[in-house]
Amino acid sequence: MLELRKSQDRGTGRQDWLEARFTFSFGPYQDPKQNGFSDLKLLNDDRVAPGGGFATHSHQDMEVFSYVLAGALEHKDSMGEGSVVRAGEVIAMSTGSGITHSEYNHSKSERVHFFQIWIAPDRHGGEPRYQQKHFADVEKRGHLRLLLSPDGTDGSLAIYQDARVYAGLFDGKENFGLAQGADRCAYVHVVRGSVFLNDIYLTEGDGVRVCNERRLVFDKGRDAEVLVFDLRAVELNES
Repeated sequence: MLELRKSQDRGTGRQDWLEARFTFSFGPYQDPKQNGFSDLKLLNDDRVAPGGGFATHSHQDMEVFSYVLAGALEHKDSMGEGSVVRAGEVIAMSTGSGITHSEYNHSKSERVHFFQIWIAPDRHGGEPRYQQKHFADVEKRGHLRLLLSPDGTDGSLAIYQDARVYAGLFDGKENFGLAQGADRCAYVHVVRGSVFLNDIYLTEGDGVRVCNERRLVFDKGRDAEVLVFDLRAVELNES
């Protein structure tokens, strides 16, 4: 079963420094039918103007990560971490017993485009941790590169949940298949371009809930970038 949600059906948020699209309920966008999917709770597509950003705020008991697509994101947190996160980099925080952090556009002239993503953890409390890594385009070209996993497999960042997050780049004849177990579901999001998923045509901003599929096949891409969330199986109406 593949349930398509078109880009224009997402929620929106605007401020003088922010253009945001919300896949799931968040802030000004509230839809009881869109309260996450399995352990994936937040998927925000944010474009932040120069000088703009998210002031210091708190998180607790959530796996929080940011995936930067363009520009540079300046991160600071109560764990003592501070960095500039550039395109292709991922930062991941297991917030555990609680942290505060801020995220601002590092540039004075260019927008930063990034995804904010939350995954519910399999435990509560505990000491927070921070990780950061760059994943080059060549690692994602023509296949799905593992970004996050429960055990840090294949150089991925570790998260406290039975979930795996992949990114892939597909163009022309490039194609790739990802097997799905009977106890798994998935959420697929098209970051840019267009691509076919199991013969369903997807364009930028489209998302797909996937259940009871043995394999996900990506092909016929046109400058496409995708994020794939491999998750514990749930019924669509329980997400």
